[in-house]
Amino acid sequence: MTKQTLAFQAEVAQLLNLVTHSLYSNKEIFLREFVSNASDACDKLRFEAINDSGLYEDAPELEVRVSFDKDAKTLTITDNGIGMSAQEAIDHLGTIAKSGTKDFVAKLSGDQKADSQLIGQFGVGFYSGFIVADKITVESRRAGMKSTEGVRWISSGAGDFDVETIDRPARGTSVTLHLRDDSMDYASAWKVKGIIAKYSDHISLPILMEKEEWKDGELINAGEENGGRQPGGMVKTGEWEAANKGNAIWARAKKDITSDEYNEFYKQISHDFEAPLAHTHNRVEGSTEYTQLLYIPGKAPMDLYNREKSAGIKLYVKRVFIMDDAEALLPTYLRFVKGVVDSADLPLNVSRELLQESRDVKAIREGCTKRVLGMLEDLAKHDKLPEVAKPAEGEAEVVTDVVSEEDKAEAQANVGKYSKFYAEFGAVLKEGLGEDYGNKERLAKLLRFASSTTDTTSVSFADYKARMKEGQEAIYYITADSASAAKNSPQLEVFKKKGIEVLLMTDRVDEWALNYLQDFDGTPLQSVAKGAVDLGNLLDETEKKAAEEAAETFKPLLAKLKEALKDKAQDVRVTTRLVDSAACLVVQDDGMSTQLARMLKQAGQAAPDVKPVLEVNAEHPLVKKLEGSVHFNDLAHILFDQALLAEGGLPADPAAYVKRVNALLV
Repeated sequence: MTKQTLAFQAEVAQLLNLVTHSLYSNKEIFLREFVSNASDACDKLRFEAINDSGLYEDAPELEVRVSFDKDAKTLTITDNGIGMSAQEAIDHLGTIAKSGTKDFVAKLSGDQKADSQLIGQFGVGFYSGFIVADKITVESRRAGMKSTEGVRWISSGAGDFDVETIDRPARGTSVTLHLRDDSMDYASAWKVKGIIAKYSDHISLPILMEKEEWKDGELINAGEENGGRQPGGMVKTGEWEAANKGNAIWARAKKDITSDEYNEFYKQISHDFEAPLAHTHNRVEGSTEYTQLLYIPGKAPMDLYNREKSAGIKLYVKRVFIMDDAEALLPTYLRFVKGVVDSADLPLNVSRELLQESRDVKAIREGCTKRVLGMLEDLAKHDKLPEVAKPAEGEAEVVTDVVSEEDKAEAQANVGKYSKFYAEFGAVLKEGLGEDYGNKERLAKLLRFASSTTDTTSVSFADYKARMKEGQEAIYYITADSASAAKNSPQLEVFKKKGIEVLLMTDRVDEWALNYLQDFDGTPLQSVAKGAVDLGNLLDETEKKAAEEAAETFKPLLAKLKEALKDKAQDVRVTTRLVDSAACLVVQDDGMSTQLARMLKQAGQAAPDVKPVLEVNAEHPLVKKLEGSVHFNDLAHILFDQALLAEGGLPADPAAYVKRVNALLV
């Protein structure tokens, strides 16, 4: 290949513009990204060499080397990993390979903190090099290719890059950063070693730097100036030494690992800039032996709801990297979890297909799932500080529990963490109700909702049960497109009148998920928009009698309404659930809701034509006016369409609806 100049993908050009204007608030993070990429390249070679040992060529020992040249103003990170072909360099360095969508750029706002998190989540840390460099040169050769098939990639981050074929005897990749004048402190051993120790100490590969030693200045004929010597300085010796400890963090004892080390390892594997909410580190022994180090992130990635995206945790076998995103190790609804599993039992040549069938993997999957749910339960338990009942006047305080200062501090540190988690991942967690039958009850206890009595998404099923009125036999809920639509739904009117709390469910997944959860701790769940409302003992005898009389009195009118709306409504009946509204729509107990049918159609999926039941309020003036009205047919259709609008739907024929309303207004 002769030298070519190619344009960056449009998303990359915009990204580089942000990066070169000091997007990252912490500049040194770039070195973590490059060392991490180099380590990943070595891991990938190790994995591919399981089936082709020739890929090691004449260098079986994998390593990363970091060097600098103050005179040339460069910092170079070199690995002898898998390397890149010319086309891979174009594809990987010229595009945002992990996004595959313009949604990435649409999210970039110019806010430094928010945008730096996005960049980390999309794995494009390579471009962080332009924070400290005004030019980056990449030289690489893929393992197994000829030395004449190396590639050189050069860019100044201005919108295009040059690429050409070179002769490169060594496999792997060298990235040379041509440092800006204001970033020359990264061309010093103490600075670089400090960053490596801070961010990359856990990487199991040796990260080598050239040793330096102090050399005294030479004697000069300059009288007493400088003691008759040239100034001394640090000089490279030509020997290389490890700048990291090289211990896999998950293989170390928990007592020897600080919280900062745990957090830095999470940031390295997740490319996140925030610390995780929680982690669990365990060695599991028994019929299946493995070590797990799993993290709950604090923020959701942009593609969280893409169930087709590869997601999962890193799999190692006896410290040998096998694969990223080993989705078989956790169920799909826990795809937000980051971490590492290191198995002592799996074969080194395990494939994704074998993972699906392995009994050991199933045991690991179950163990990891239980650990993650345990972390979430612990966060939920400490989400709020316990309320301590004050003794009544004149009574002595009774000490029921002794809590250490450390326990108090830990509880205080965890306050609000579960609320933060749920705001980011709650909708995904609900998918587990349909996917993980064995843990359905544990998941149900972790769910949180807003309700008709609170605006925050903080009410659990257990909280609701504890507040149920005497005689209440069900947990009532409503699904809607938004919190305001749910809270103002006509179907809630009688519940508000009676002071009965109703859970408001506004996530798109809610109705699907609740098909798999019919009750909580023995108490049935009842949608207020399904079936005839039955408040049982919560209705007094006078109300029950009035409802029965209204149903009998309105029989002729109901029959007439049913005939007028036979193409729209399955049935028409009098209801006790309405107080201020004239009508509402419900479906049969076992029917699909109109909201779910709408959602399926909007997603391009097949959905049945749902014919709802129209319920009317016999006490409402508009309903009373229907009888004997010359505009009966128009009023009947308006009543139905208004009920549809109130629940967030649209009339099948909006123009006809407007025409009818206008005619009556005139």
